[in-house]
Amino acid sequence: MTEPTQPQDAPAAARPLTRRELENEIARSRTELAATLDELTTRVSPSYQASQLAQSTRRAASDVGALVTGNGLPAGDPRRARNAKVLLGVVVVTVAMVAVGVARAARR
Repeated sequence: MTEPTQPQDAPAAARPLTRRELENEIARSRTELAATLDELTTRVSPSYQASQLAQSTRRAASDVGALVTGNGLPAGDPRRARNAKVLLGVVVVTVAMVAVGVARAARR
């Protein structure tokens, strides 16, 4: 006859939990689940995403300013360096487009 199998991480002589221990475990699990749901709700909210984008843009602008003044790109975080390069590229393209628009308007 085969013996019932137990999970490998369970002790061989595990005692059953009391009603109070089960209730406490359920309460802890509910609290953790509620906290996780609150965090996920916050992370997907449009206002949170907008604030994160604004903060990232301000940081990139500061990094571009440091690059222009000769201090270089941030060495510790490759994402910050990439964001600064992207922002600098957007600024250059925008300035070029405005210059072309002004030049075309001046010809008329």
